[in-house]
Parts: sequence; structure tokens; C-alpha cells
Amino acid sequence: MIFNFKSQILEFPLYICSMIYDCIIIGGGAAGFFTAINLARQRQDLNILILERGAQVLEKVRVSGGGRCNVTHAIFEPKPLTGHYPRGNKELLGPFHSFMSGDTMAWFDELGVALKIEEDGRIFPESDSSQTIIDCFLDQAKKLDVEVITNMPVIAVNKLDDTFQVETKTQTFSSASVVVATGSNAKMIRQLASNGLAVIPAVPSLFTFNINDERITDLAGLATPANVRLFDTNNQQLSTGQYAIDQEGVDGPVLITHWGMSGPGILKLSAWAARELHACDYQFSIRVDWLPDYDRASFGAHLRSLKFDLAKQQVFKRSPFNIPKRLWQQLVLASTISEALKWADLSKVMLQNLELQLREAQFEVRGKSTFKEEFVTAGGIDLKEIDFKTYQVKKINGLYLVGEILDIDAVTGGFNFQNAWTGGYIAAQALAQTL
Repeated sequence: MIFNFKSQILEFPLYICSMIYDCIIIGGGAAGFFTAINLARQRQDLNILILERGAQVLEKVRVSGGGRCNVTHAIFEPKPLTGHYPRGNKELLGPFHSFMSGDTMAWFDELGVALKIEEDGRIFPESDSSQTIIDCFLDQAKKLDVEVITNMPVIAVNKLDDTFQVETKTQTFSSASVVVATGSNAKMIRQLASNGLAVIPAVPSLFTFNINDERITDLAGLATPANVRLFDTNNQQLSTGQYAIDQEGVDGPVLITHWGMSGPGILKLSAWAARELHACDYQFSIRVDWLPDYDRASFGAHLRSLKFDLAKQQVFKRSPFNIPKRLWQQLVLASTISEALKWADLSKVMLQNLELQLREAQFEVRGKSTFKEEFVTAGGIDLKEIDFKTYQVKKINGLYLVGEILDIDAVTGGFNFQNAWTGGYIAAQALAQTL
């Protein structure tokens, strides 16, 4: 059988590498290194090669978590963990029974990397430096004789009988198996598609919302708990196909920025509604409930009671709710309540306006921005192409796909890395048994 990626014109003469490898891993990122190290730890007799197209390996690890590397998340049961993956939640349930957050922590602990759990559940190295994780991987690769070559983009992969030929511009490498761990690299995805693998078109997943609104213009840096729901330009609620999110919205801290809104609540919504928001060209609206812990049915009556309980107090000066003062003041002004008015002076309409601003403040979103340096996409190779017991491509024996090249993505918080660790570990287990 011949497995032949679409050929490209070579700029330099092609040299055949005399070394024959047991496994070639295309992509020197988190998933690629984790696969290589786990395979080498089990089978030190194997010749393993990582090919990285860039000048440096593990660059996404370096910038993740603001340079701290959010390794995983403190959720230690498979089913709850899958709930943080808008795409891939069903397929990951089985793999998470084999390797998930607790296993990741134990893996790093065994290699001397101390991790810590923060209050929000995110897990980082105690050093607060992504370099700790990078050094761990590079040290293990060196100790286990995993060969790493940088500046070596793969342009074609051919399979003849039981051997893969991995072509670059200057060399061809032979191998019994290939693991593709190139992330959402468009060229590699197109190459896989040209050989019959189904592809789900890629769209941005984690992003912030661009909003130009007087209520938040001068509030950059302010963060507060909120509930957020999505609506189209006709004020019809957008459907993501997820009943709970569509009906109840998303809870989480919202961060006001110079360009609009970010924070866990916004990012989670952007992930779950990635395809729907792409379809509407990122022109939509959100409704923000700034007091998600208060009962909606009785809130109007509570506001009316404040008219008497706080009768002599100026509404603008002090918030009776756990909400940042500057935000409260902007919402009060947006409710047509002047700075001088006291609670006793509020009309029925003013109270209704204030309730609306507090519980259903509508903001028009016109575009998106990338979340820090972390670019995550929804899309990639269709999950139906993969055997998730091994991460091998069903149609092509010896070819494995791990990490973000698959149509799997997660909300922020260490979940995307956990997908990389899980896939790399299981692929390594399968390869160790078959090679």
C-alpha cells in the first residue's frame, strides 16, 4: 500500500538518511515530546526521532499561562473533566480513564517536578516558570536518547508496505511508525485530508470580545463574577447545541479590558460557541448578569425595598451589592439615575432600568481578539478517523495523531495540555506494544 501526501517541489537536492527509525514524531511541542518520552521510557531499545519545523521546540509550552505553564487542572474524575471540552468530550471519556489529571501530576512528580494547585483549580509548577517543564522534557529526551532535529519542516510522508518515508527539503527519514503532533498546522491537515481523512474546518476557539461601550470605557482591569448569555443581531438567543449553556448562560469572572471583555466567563463562552460566532462573523451581542448569585424572581422586589431601607442615601455613591464601585456607578448612570438622586427619589421606571442594567446589561460585540499568546482552534481531523484506544488512524496502520491536530479543544485552565498528555501517553503505550 502506498500512503502518499501531496508532493511539493523541493528547493534543494534530496538526500536519503541512512538511519532507520522505529518511530518518527512530527512536531516538537507538548504532545510530541510527551509521546516520545513515554515511548522511550518503556522501550529504550527503540530509535525515536522528533522533527520540528521551527527553530525552537516547546514554544507553546513556553508562553502558556503567562509564562508559568498551566500544566493541567485539579479535576480528578473522568466524566467531570470531559465537561470542559466543547469538542472531544465524548471521545475523551475512555482515554481519561487511562490517563488524566492525577496521572499527570504523578508523572511530573516522579521526574522531580513539583506542582501546585491554585485556588481556582489550575495546576502550575511550583517554580511558576514554564522553563521548568521545558527543562524536564529536554532532560528526559537527552537521557533517553530521543533525537531532536529543529528547522526541519516535513513536506511529504509516503508509506510503502510497512515503512514510512518522511520527506523534508533536505532529507528523507525512514520509520516503522509516524506520530503527527503538529497542532493545528494547516499544511499538515491539508496533507492528511488529501489522503482521505475527513477534516473539520478550523475556526478560532479561545478569544476575547471587542466591545465599544461607554459603560466600560474607563474600567479596564476591573474583574467581577458574572453570568453571560449570547444573542444574535436580532436579539435571538444563539444556540450552541449545549442545553445548559444555551438556557442558563456561562458563569465565571468577567474581566473588562481596553478593547472589551475577557476573563474565564467570556473565554468559556467563546470556546463553546466557537462555530456559531464564526458563522455570524463575530457580530453579536451579550447579556451580562452582574449579580448571578441573586434570585431573579425576587430581585425586583428587593430593589423596591431598598428605596425605603436606604431612602436617604445617594444611589450613585455606594453599592448595596457585592459589585465593584466603579462598575456600579456606570450602571447607575446608564439607568438614567443622576449622581445626586437618593434611593427615595427613584421612580418605578428608574428602578426597572437599574434592574435591567444589573441583571441583563446588553453589550454589542463587534469582533474578537486573540487571548494573550495562546491561540486555540476548534477543528482539525475528524474524530471518527481515530481509534481512541490507541490514537491510531483507523485507515492507516502505523500512523497516530495526538494533540490539537484533532478536532479537540478545551476552555482555558490547563485542559488543552491535558488533552496533549493523555493522547501522547496512550499513543506511546500502543506503540510500545506493537513496535
